[in-house]
Amino acid sequence: MSEAYFRVESGALGHEENFLSLDDILMSHEKLPVRTEIPIPRLGAFFPERSGGADTDNTIPQGSKLELPLWLAKGLFDNKRRILSVDLPKIYREGWRTVFSADANVVDLHKMGPHFYGFGSQLLHFDSPENTDISQSLLQTFIGRFRRIMDSSQNAYNEDTSSLVARLDEMERGLFQMGQRGLNDFQCWEKGQASQITASNLVQNYKKRKFTDTEN
Repeated sequence: MSEAYFRVESGALGHEENFLSLDDILMSHEKLPVRTEIPIPRLGAFFPERSGGADTDNTIPQGSKLELPLWLAKGLFDNKRRILSVDLPKIYREGWRTVFSADANVVDLHKMGPHFYGFGSQLLHFDSPENTDISQSLLQTFIGRFRRIMDSSQNAYNEDTSSLVARLDEMERGLFQMGQRGLNDFQCWEKGQASQITASNLVQNYKKRKFTDTEN
């Protein structure tokens, strides 16, 4: 009998993705609009409409606008050589940042980008002059939506929650599921259906140290 899949936590909010995480693998394949700053040979085989064909070694000309997966854009980006420049996706631009600052709860994040926070955090890799504003917008958006997410998760017991999570990005859905597990565990405990409550490791270790000090 095969073992169940154990979810690997995302690393997208850090400097690099965790490539053992399915969420990060999917997120790294989302497209990012870029502009080539130099001719790029051999990449034109994947973008025939942009290249000069085999006669030019499938070179993509300078100034071409492309949509590359995040992992490829990060691999080609180099501040010193200026191989390509990144155009911010509209959801992270100033107009949408203004919407988020007004009321982040009205936005359907899953429709705009199912990995809104992770993808936005990875955009900081590209040294945009708007990086500070982007990071602040991501933080304030999360803070603004967090309370409603957790309130919803704590007030939906044995109910269909599909409508509650439909507008959440993947990280927010993970938080909602954590809140649901906490609610279910509490309900089981309240009904006497929970397993025996045991002391935490911190308390047990403290008692062991205290007992050792007494013996000494």
